[in-house]
Order: sequence, then structure tokens, then C-alpha cells
Amino acid sequence: MTGEREARNREPDQGPDPDGAAPAQPARVTPRLGWVRPLRVHLSTVIVALLLGISLPLTWLAHDQGTRLSTSAASQRMSLLGQRVAAQYEAVFNDGLTAVMLAAAADTLLDDPTGDMEGKALFLDRALGSSAHIDGLFVGRADSSFLHGVGDTPAWREALAAPPGTDHAVRTIQPAQDGTRRSVWRFIEANGTVLSRRDDGPTRFDPRRRPWYRAAVAADGRPVTVGPYTMATTGELGLTIAVEAPDEPGAVVGADVLLETLSELLSREAVSPRATGYVFDDDRRLIVHSDPAMMAALLPQLSARARHTAVTVDDPLLPLLRPLLGEGAVSGLHRIEADGETYLLALEPVRGASELAGTVVAVAAPLSDFTAESRLLVARALAVSFCLIVMGVLSALLVARLVSRSLTQLADDAARIGDLDLETRPPVSSLVAEINTLADALATARTAIASFALYVPRELVRKVVAAGRQDPASAERRDVTVLFTDIRDFTSLSEQNAPEEVVALLSDYFELLNRIVEAHDGVIVQYLGDSVCAMWNAPESNPDHVADACRCTLALVAAVDALNARYRAAGRPELATRFGLHTGIAVVGSVGASTRRQYTAIGDTINVASRLEGMNKEFGTTVLTSEAVRQAAGDEAFTFRPLGSVRAKGRAAEIAVYELLAKPETLN
Repeated sequence: MTGEREARNREPDQGPDPDGAAPAQPARVTPRLGWVRPLRVHLSTVIVALLLGISLPLTWLAHDQGTRLSTSAASQRMSLLGQRVAAQYEAVFNDGLTAVMLAAAADTLLDDPTGDMEGKALFLDRALGSSAHIDGLFVGRADSSFLHGVGDTPAWREALAAPPGTDHAVRTIQPAQDGTRRSVWRFIEANGTVLSRRDDGPTRFDPRRRPWYRAAVAADGRPVTVGPYTMATTGELGLTIAVEAPDEPGAVVGADVLLETLSELLSREAVSPRATGYVFDDDRRLIVHSDPAMMAALLPQLSARARHTAVTVDDPLLPLLRPLLGEGAVSGLHRIEADGETYLLALEPVRGASELAGTVVAVAAPLSDFTAESRLLVARALAVSFCLIVMGVLSALLVARLVSRSLTQLADDAARIGDLDLETRPPVSSLVAEINTLADALATARTAIASFALYVPRELVRKVVAAGRQDPASAERRDVTVLFTDIRDFTSLSEQNAPEEVVALLSDYFELLNRIVEAHDGVIVQYLGDSVCAMWNAPESNPDHVADACRCTLALVAAVDALNARYRAAGRPELATRFGLHTGIAVVGSVGASTRRQYTAIGDTINVASRLEGMNKEFGTTVLTSEAVRQAAGDEAFTFRPLGSVRAKGRAAEIAVYELLAKPETLN
């Protein structure tokens, strides 16, 4: 056994005697103000604050004035829009009502549907041409006969496959003696000539079953309206106006009028891209919605529900509209809040025909759409302010960089020294004398610490600090796994080789051991001549420390064998190494005098690991471990060859020892 090993055996209770430096002392924290930032940040903040203090008030004034003017103009535009929509709705209804009342008094239409077709065609042509909103004019009789005239609109042209040259079409349905009814279409030119005739055969259509017929017959000669609804043939949105002929009971004259969708009207008016229109009947029931999707959801409810039953669609504005309608405030301009946004709401009653009494048109649009120009001006002003701020920040950064570049480099150097990064840095120079003095002092400090670090386990210091062990007198009991190594016949090797050669061999050897131990989350706490003491689970906790130590030991055996193979091939002496591994409780921490301390572990665990390393000589083995290591590491990942129980030097109790062998998968 070498002299170092004998010295260690003479003092079994002292544990390893590290020759490194004491753990890092807690840094003295200098009291600082609450907001500490680099110089360039302070300069930038001051300049930005000045620019904001000037630009923001001016921008706000422009925004406030622009918003006031925009809101006033928006109120006027919304009020006019509501009036135009109401007037449009009234005009559509009046066109249809006029046509129906004239037709109800026209004997030409009320006689036999197939008689005087020329006169009927002429009347229908004039009636349909009187208004673009009239989609069709028809007469239903008590005998189920039916006369229906439609214009040459794209929808009807496509639905009927009308031949070219058609100006309008007339449909007749005449009951036969056998109870059947046949549908015949006549396509008529502009001069009244029948262009073609198409017999569609028997039909189940019976005007007497239609809602408009029943409502008109029950109205005692008063006009009635049915709808809005989607027309079955063309898919257009419309309503039906019908009245029973005063001189011929059972004959009902009706007109289908097209409701130009509110979305088209609002789009044409171009007041707001997000404007929404509504029409409510005299029962405050929603009957028209400008959104096609909402209208599609509304139509089935209008068809299926009674007149006095409320209909609903998923529109967040409707719950806010209904209270205004219920309070009787059926005209004027209002403001409502929905989904965090302010809307302008124009309410306008539909005046004119008594049949429309109580009908209300509502148009709502976000206020922000009307203040877009004002917001655009504000955005431009903010853009200019932003450019000024950016220029100010860039100027501040440039000035700060010129002033603080050297300080930043010195701060970076100081931070690197604090991280024990002692690599030589380029010299710092400045036009400021104090900065140059500080740079010289920092360079001197780096050189001094770098020299001292050669004698201190640098990684140990890092791990002690990382683990929070900054109290110079702190120590605690904890489970650790300890590894001792020793070079066989090192005394003879030292005697037979020059000291320089021995130092070179040990340098490569220790570099190899240190790298492998660190790679397995361990730390070398002490170099004892040719021996090494490594430890796991301190200063940093490692729940798998026993297995890591076993893997590390096997890796060390393989690495030392490879190193010796290279030495042997080069004709250099080999460094045959023995290992002792044990795990258990130890007192771990900083111990020593007040002027010189060291981080180490003390206790029986350390002594047993040291003795196990020495027992390799007796058993002719390379790695010896204890029963505690075998139980903690397990037999699945490692192979432990039992060697019996022995009594270690200085201990009364025997310990079971095992040779640690590698399984192929462990090496992998």
C-alpha cells in the first residue's frame, strides 16, 4: 500500500482530507433601489416619457374632437337611414295593395280563368309592370280554379324554363268534371301574342287551401297579409297581400310582393358594413332580419307559430331592442351596449296603409364604424408619434451604448468571474478614467482567482452554491455513495520513473476520472496523491445516486483499461486502479477552521468505502462493494459476485463484500 494509503488508514475516523478550497461564502448583498436597470434603459425611458408627454395629449385632443363630429354625423345618417328603410317597406306594400285592389274590381280577371285570355294577359302585363316589387298576381276561386300571372324575372325564367322572347307567363288551373285539376302555362310575348303553351298535367294545387285564401275569406272584405316567407317556386323572400272580391264572394285576388332584403338595402346605402336591419309587426314580433342566415332561421318560426307567439333568433341585439319597442319608443335614435361595443339604433314606424299600422323598422350599426375616419386620423397621429418615439429610443440607445459599452463589458466580466469562468477576456478601454481603473482592478482579480482556482475543485464549488450550501458552518446527515480509488504499486511506479513523467501520467489519469465522474452526476471532493474520493447525492440531491455510482465505477474501470492499453502500446507505465464503493449515512458539509474550510463527508460510510478499496489487494479484484450497495442498486442492472464477509480494519462488525461486474446492457 502506498504512503498516502497508509496515512489514510492511520486516521480512519477523519474521512477524506480534501486539499481544495472552502465552499463559496455568501455574497454580500448591497442594498439597491427598487427599479435597477441598465443605463441605456434609463436614458430611453426619459426620452420616451418626454415624447409621450407631448404627443399623447395632442393625439387625444384630435381624437376627442373627431369622435364628437363623427358621432353627430352618424346620428343624422342613421336617422335618415331608418326613415328610408321604413319608406321602402311602405312603398313595397302599397305597390302590392294597389295592384290587388285594382284586380279585385276588374271583371276581366274574375270571370272564367280560361276565357278572354287576351284581356287577362294584357291586364296582368300592365299590373306586373307597374312595380318591380310585384312578383305575381293571381285569382283563386271557390270552385278551385286558379289564374296566376308572373313577370319575366330571372328567378321565374329559370324556374319555368321560359322560352326566349317571353315577356310574362300566365298559369291557369281549371277543375274537371272528374274532380281533377290540370295546370297549363302560357308564355306571352310583349305584344300579347301567346308564344307557347305548356300543359303540366294534373296538379294537386288547390287555392282554397292556401293561407292567403282562407285569411282573405275570413276578413270580410278587408285586405290581409301573409308572410314574410320564402316562395316555394323561386326561393325569393316576399309576402302575400290578398282581398276577397267585393262583387264575387269566394273569389280572392292576391299579389306576391318581393321584399328587397334589408341587407341589400343597407349595402346600397353604404352607411356601415356591419349595419343590421329588423322589421317588427304590430305585435312587436320580428318578421324580417337583414342577415340571410338569421332570416333563414326566422322563416320556419313565422310559418309554424301563431301570430302572437314570439319568435327568436340568435342575435345579441334583440334582447336590447325589445324593451325599447315595449315602452312605445317607436321612433328616434338610441344607444345600446352589446358585447362590449356601442351601437347606434334608429327606430322608425312604417306609416301609410292601415294594414301596416304598428310596424316598426329598426336599424343598428356599431358606433365605431362611423368613427373610423376619426380613428384613422388618430392612427396616423399615433404612427407619427411612434416614429418619433422610435427615433428617440434609437438615439437614446446610441448615446447609452457610447457611454455604457465599457461598463457593460465590465459587468459581463464580473458576472463571468462570479460563475467561475476565468477565461482571459479582451481588455476594456474607455475615455472615462474611472472605468479604466475598474477594468485594471477586475483583470487583477481574475488573475488572482484563476491562480487560486487551480487548487480548488471548481465544479464542487459550483454544486455547493447550486445546492444552496452557502453557510460556512453548515453540515447535515444524508445518504451518500462514496467511491475511493487507488493506483496499485504507485510507490514503485514513482520510484522507477522521473517525477515529471509521473506528474504527466497522473494529469491525464485524473482528467479522465474527473470527466467520467461528472458525467455520472458525481463530484470529486478530494485528491490524495494517486487516490481519488468521489461522492454522489451531495451537495446536490440525486435519488438514483447508488446506481449512478455503480455505472460510473464500471465506466471508470473500462476507461482506465483503455488508457492503460494506450500507455502499454506507447511503452509508458500502466496505472492499474482499484475501486471501493459503499453507500450509507454521513455528515456532509463545510468543516474546518474559521480561516480555512473544506467541503467533505465524515462518518463510518467514508471509512468503509476506503477499507473496501484496500481489500481488493486481498481478493485480487478491481471493484469491491458492500451489501448496502448491492441492495440499493439491485441485481437486475448489475452483477454482484459474493465474496463472503470480512472484518475491515478498525471495525468490530463484519461486512459482506461483493465484486461489481458489468452486464453487457449496463456497458451499453
